[in-house]
Amino acid sequence: MAAGVVVQMVYVSRDGAVYSESLSLRPGQSVRDAIARSGVLKQYPEIDLSTNRVGIFGRLCTLDSIPLPGDQIEIYRPLVADPKSVRRKRARISKAGTA
Repeated sequence: MAAGVVVQMVYVSRDGAVYSESLSLRPGQSVRDAIARSGVLKQYPEIDLSTNRVGIFGRLCTLDSIPLPGDQIEIYRPLVADPKSVRRKRARISKAGTA
């Protein structure tokens, strides 16, 4: 019998609450399997895997990706604002403050 693959499941809710759980998966189980086993979907019903993206250690992956031992699986919330627009606005404010 093959040893289990231990991974970490992480999600940070809109209010800043952190969900973090260590899971043992069977070899070959996917990110989707890990999320289903973790219980994060019951605890945070706002997660919709058809819109929320997932990743491993900050790199986007698919739900069908196979995690390696020690991987950190992350569920990302949708962006509230476009990062480029936020940077432009911050630069305008900064420039106006130094003039």
